Amino acid sequence: MILLLALIVGYLAGVVRAKWTKRPFRLPSIRWAWIVTLALIPQFLAFYVPITASTFSKEAATISLVVSQFGLLLFLWLNRSIRAFYIVGLGLILNLLVIVANGGLMPISPDTIATLAPDVPRETWVIGERLGRTKDVILPAEQMRLPWLADRFVTPSWYPEPTAFSFGDIVLAFGIVLFFWQASGHRSNRQLDVQLA
Repeated sequence: MILLLALIVGYLAGVVRAKWTKRPFRLPSIRWAWIVTLALIPQFLAFYVPITASTFSKEAATISLVVSQFGLLLFLWLNRSIRAFYIVGLGLILNLLVIVANGGLMPISPDTIATLAPDVPRETWVIGERLGRTKDVILPAEQMRLPWLADRFVTPSWYPEPTAFSFGDIVLAFGIVLFFWQASGHRSNRQLDVQLA
């Protein structure tokens, strides 16, 4: 959810900046975009499509998530000429590190879950198991590896859908916003002609 918000905020910020500075809003040329679609398919099947997500075992879900992350990193590497993608890649690497270090799923603590869903009894959660059909595995902070990279931040109470997110997600979101911000920083040919004249 935080990444969707970053897409919206980044796009709007880029458009407003372009209007304000009277520069064109022009996205850089992106190669191999189909890799993103291919990389996200395992995640959608394992976590977001109810019919298929319910059939994925914990092991299958971990493989889907890790393979998906590597696919996205490959896409970013192939488009490494875009500066903002270095920050997006750093966010993905931070998430991948904590996911791999904790058995292939993103760790989330019982305390974070309690903040997200205060009405759900704690005895319904099983330590070491996947949280419903999500990409998270429930682990106490003391059992986590790299706990500072886990899903430990929670959206504010006024936010329409309570969501937990990681430090890697924050870095990733910043990279997405920067991508759109940079798209509005190009001078038009007319501006360059005036400067050179």
